[in-house]
Amino acid sequence: MGDTRWLNDDEMRAWSGFLAASALLNRRLDQQLKDDSGLSHPQYEILVRLSAAPGGELRMTELADGLINSKSGLTYQVTQLEKAGLVRRRSCPSDVRGIYAVLTEQGRERLEQAAPGHVAAVRRHLIDVLTPDQIGALADGLGEVTRRLRAGR
Repeated sequence: MGDTRWLNDDEMRAWSGFLAASALLNRRLDQQLKDDSGLSHPQYEILVRLSAAPGGELRMTELADGLINSKSGLTYQVTQLEKAGLVRRRSCPSDVRGIYAVLTEQGRERLEQAAPGHVAAVRRHLIDVLTPDQIGALADGLGEVTRRLRAGR
């Protein structure tokens, strides 16, 4: 315990601010998506990733890695999206254990309907609150944290 590098006041302020802002922002964005489109934030992110993927499909393991989500959590969200007709699953022909999540046309339409309100909420609650310098510092800092955490898996 004697070797612990305790956080100084500025570091504690940054850490506390990060915790509060990320929790509040996630709650606001989740609520906005549920109110406007009936999607949770994780479900929206799944649809976004699938829409950006070639053919609108990704292997479940690749989707989980990209979303930084557990496989069981992803399976639950994809099941909910599948029940709503927004995603379907298909088997991988070259690997019996491989499953793909595939964006349906209905899923693409729901994403197109949800995206404008979601982007507006992201702007209102985060982007437009910060100066361009703050946005750059946030992107650089959190990008570095993400790179190091991914490398240390």
